[in-house]
Amino acid sequence: MKLLIVESPGKIEKLKHILGNGWDVQASYGHIRDLPVNGMGVEAPDFEPHYVATERGVKTIAKLKEAAAKADEVYLATDPDREGEAIAWHLADELKLTNYKRVTYTSITPKEVMAGIGNAREIDIALVKAQEARRVLDRFCGYGTSMPLSNAIGQTVSAGRVQSPAVRLVVERERAIRSFKTIQHYGVKATFEYVENVQDGWTAKWDTENFLAAGQEYILDKTVAEKITAIRTFDVVAFEESNKKVAPPAPFTTSTLQQAASNALKFTPKETMALAQTLYEAGLITYMRTDSPNLSDEAYEEIKSFALNENLPVADQKRTWKSKENSQEAHEAIRPTDITVYDIEAGDKERQLYKLIRDRALACVLNDAVFAVREAKLKALIEEKEVFFDAKGSTLTDQGWKVIFVEDQADEKTDPEPSNNIPVLKIGSQVTAQKLEVTEHKTKVPSRYTQASLIRDLEKEGIGRPATYASIMSNILDREYIKEDDKHKLSATALGEKLFDAMLGSFSFLNLEYTKNMEEELDNIAENKSTYLDLVAKVHTTLSEEVAKYEAKSAIPCPKCGSPLKHLKGINKDTKKPYDFFVCENESCEATFNNVDGKPVERSFEVTEHTCLKCGAKLVHRTGTSQKDGKPYDFFACSNKDCGMNYANKDGVPVEHEENTGRPTEFTCPKCGKMLVARPTAKGGIWFACSGYPKCTAKYWAKDDGTPNFENAPTSKKSTIKAKRK
Repeated sequence: MKLLIVESPGKIEKLKHILGNGWDVQASYGHIRDLPVNGMGVEAPDFEPHYVATERGVKTIAKLKEAAAKADEVYLATDPDREGEAIAWHLADELKLTNYKRVTYTSITPKEVMAGIGNAREIDIALVKAQEARRVLDRFCGYGTSMPLSNAIGQTVSAGRVQSPAVRLVVERERAIRSFKTIQHYGVKATFEYVENVQDGWTAKWDTENFLAAGQEYILDKTVAEKITAIRTFDVVAFEESNKKVAPPAPFTTSTLQQAASNALKFTPKETMALAQTLYEAGLITYMRTDSPNLSDEAYEEIKSFALNENLPVADQKRTWKSKENSQEAHEAIRPTDITVYDIEAGDKERQLYKLIRDRALACVLNDAVFAVREAKLKALIEEKEVFFDAKGSTLTDQGWKVIFVEDQADEKTDPEPSNNIPVLKIGSQVTAQKLEVTEHKTKVPSRYTQASLIRDLEKEGIGRPATYASIMSNILDREYIKEDDKHKLSATALGEKLFDAMLGSFSFLNLEYTKNMEEELDNIAENKSTYLDLVAKVHTTLSEEVAKYEAKSAIPCPKCGSPLKHLKGINKDTKKPYDFFVCENESCEATFNNVDGKPVERSFEVTEHTCLKCGAKLVHRTGTSQKDGKPYDFFACSNKDCGMNYANKDGVPVEHEENTGRPTEFTCPKCGKMLVARPTAKGGIWFACSGYPKCTAKYWAKDDGTPNFENAPTSKKSTIKAKRK
């Protein structure tokens, strides 16, 4: 029996059908191990990651070990990218595989799968180290900066190597919108050969350049434009006819697929990737995480042959598209595995996405669309000053690839100029305008990002990789650093802006160029040009210095002792109630403060009419949340600090704690000097407790003679928990 391990269980049935008898197919469900949830998981100087099994991974590992023990051969067929390579390495390491075979394929078809098995190889450790470096760098940036930022802001926040630059783009766009001032300006449109109720005629627009003052961009005075409307006759000073060829858009990369699906189908990037995963697992499309816009030679020829059989206008030569800078291009663009399949039996959304992918792949082998373009420049005089008008127009003369779809689904403009039926004009001749009218314009406020356009700009800036775009969007939306309106427009939240301002100028990974350069560094590791240790050690040193400077600059001092305050916020696991307060990091102080708009405020208390049973001083009523366990408290305390007594709150009245009751004795506490009280045990004996509770929690068993055994103290539940943690 041979065992094939894949990432997703959705692939199992398809692969079993392809492989047939003698094969067992199991899934790892993604990563079986990761860095620990609580704690950094990687330390200087060797920066060796300490991996632990994920919650799901514990059961998965046990199941896979059992399957591997029964198998004659084990094939690791995780996804064909760095993440998949790392998962394969974790599987080989955790399952103690000494004789495994690494298999990759970019589509789940019999041909591709069997070719992958026939070309099995060793795990590429360079790719594993590149993925490992990315994971560790993300952990450094997230864990290293989130607590200092939370303390400074007074709210629990998180930062990230790619998350924070994405938030930055949205915040800066939001501020550009907010500060934008609309400018109203004017132009003139001339209409020629206008016939009312028959045709609109062709048009030309006033070229305002020689009417603008130095440094001026627009005509702001309407009366200037109104004077131009007096012109009727123009000289033709230039006329040109040309053919403009427009190539089809490239086959989809991960990024362009997410953008096109968002624009054409209104799918979110996360939804698009989930649908694409389903199509891939069904064997209908090639692997959907890629940054290459080009097809393989074999795929191109198959699609070209199909197009010829369908009498489509096929291009003479194969096109290639330039990839984005820093692209890995590990495998080809996204395409159908079988171009002859024009429709699929699936849900509506899967069918729509499949058609989108198929149309782009088919269009790339077809002829350019051809437009007949005419351009004219007209001149007139007004008050001895030259006035120029420009006319441009195009007409589609050869559809080419546009027989597949008229508009590019990625919402890109493909027509060179709008339709404008300009006649053939002779230079030196004159034309007479039928109508001139002033046109009013307003400068446009920058448009808000959509998820699609934000992904486009992230890719343009070299931030992130195909596998990360959807998760970046989900992350910053779920954490409410940005929000999305009903029209799918993104804007920054107050929290997002506060986080950006707190980070700006302090952490280098917020800079767009930094993230781009880091991707190059990761590529170098994957190509064996540099090492994991060199990169992570360098980043750790820089980030540690930045964090230290930030904490020194932004730490909120304790109003009582001046030490830095720590911000604690969350939901109590027992009571399910929220807590949000500051606690002093100085253990000898441990003062706590309420969080009011990010600032520490003395916890309020009420002086009551009740008096202390021990010293007679007034009691104060204290309420709040414990800094140790997040549990709420409500009790009365003596206002005399030297006394230290406190009482339980029973229906608004102070009563002694159970711990303060008991028979007084002549013995004193060796820790604080206060009297010990004797209390009964469940078996009829006694034990001793300090009457200075809760400041002193000393407890002692009784000896046979009824005296306290100071060398044998009961172990409290609290101390037992501490011992387990150690």
